[in-house]
Amino acid sequence: MKIHEYQAKGILAEFSIPVPQGGLAKTASEASGIAAGLGGKVVIKAQVHAGGRGKGGGIKTASSPEEAERLAGQLIGMQLVTPQTPPQGVNVRSVLVEEAVQYGRELYLGIIVDAAAGGPVMMVSAAGGMDIEEVAAKTPEKIFKAHIDPLIGLQPFQGRKLAYGTGLPQAQVRPAADLMANLYQAFQAKDCSLAEINPLVITADGKLVALDAKLNFDDNALYRHPDIREMRDPSEEDPLEVEASKYDVSYIKLSGSIGCLVNGAGLAMATMDIIKLMGSEPANFLDVGGGASTEKVANAFKILVSDPSVKTVLVNVFGGILRCDIVATGIVEAAKELDIRVPIVVAMRGTNVEQGKQILADSGLSVILASDLNDAAQKAVAAEKSQRG
Repeated sequence: MKIHEYQAKGILAEFSIPVPQGGLAKTASEASGIAAGLGGKVVIKAQVHAGGRGKGGGIKTASSPEEAERLAGQLIGMQLVTPQTPPQGVNVRSVLVEEAVQYGRELYLGIIVDAAAGGPVMMVSAAGGMDIEEVAAKTPEKIFKAHIDPLIGLQPFQGRKLAYGTGLPQAQVRPAADLMANLYQAFQAKDCSLAEINPLVITADGKLVALDAKLNFDDNALYRHPDIREMRDPSEEDPLEVEASKYDVSYIKLSGSIGCLVNGAGLAMATMDIIKLMGSEPANFLDVGGGASTEKVANAFKILVSDPSVKTVLVNVFGGILRCDIVATGIVEAAKELDIRVPIVVAMRGTNVEQGKQILADSGLSVILASDLNDAAQKAVAAEKSQRG
């Protein structure tokens, strides 16, 4: 789960990480009032779940409350397009109005879970700011890393080593190491999957301040954090993903045109891989899970087909706890409520496979049966291409 910058900064402040003073404004007049309380000179930042806002015109500087009101009025309601938004952009519903901070250097600081290493990794770079992605791609040697043992946490020597790697002067090494330790505490305590400060700036008086902040959370741990669950903003999420979450369906919207319905995350990944190998693109990741009911399968199928970009459906099921007849019944139940005009390719193996095939055959649906995943992918890609003409 993602949250907005202003929410992330509130959490960082709980862990003694310095952040600029500011407030959230949903109207231009509110922005003016906040700016007046901060002395007039402020930065106005669009609050959306996407990075690259500076490059997209989503961050403005105002020198007075009147200018803050004018600029906030321009931002609120606009469709902001950045390198990390869909092509049509995202709607800006609120802005963060913060005191303008005078600073010199920009650093990058972040923590993610390194799957290969089996634990968190902290990364720092002296080349922070808007072009950190380019730094990572072209000059990765400028990014310094420390793998963290979850049993003992980030050690002081690791923080100092990272601070020295950024070229900080001696007087700022210990404060930087302390800030890193605080960020890791927040990462661990809140069950984050990502914690990022970019940029972490050094102010004119030598202090470290988190000028921007991004926190993502492990969905599977949200039951432990009702306060964080309340921070969710469904308006920033894909409507189909929001709908899928209501039924506990793992669904992620992608950019392709072959919709996938699969049981099991590994099988779903393999299905998407072979679609790409065959020269097409998956429209989604969708895992109904191993113990799905007929109703859950039906709801998942409805969500899948309601995506206008889907030109072909590929169902790939390995029947175990989730029997093939349950999947087939779910598809048929969903089809009764839908006007399906796209080809449906089905590959079934495992428990009650013959019953599942018979249910589909008796349904009257135009289903293309496949013998295995390779055959299913070939048939799905061919059907998708015929749909495109």
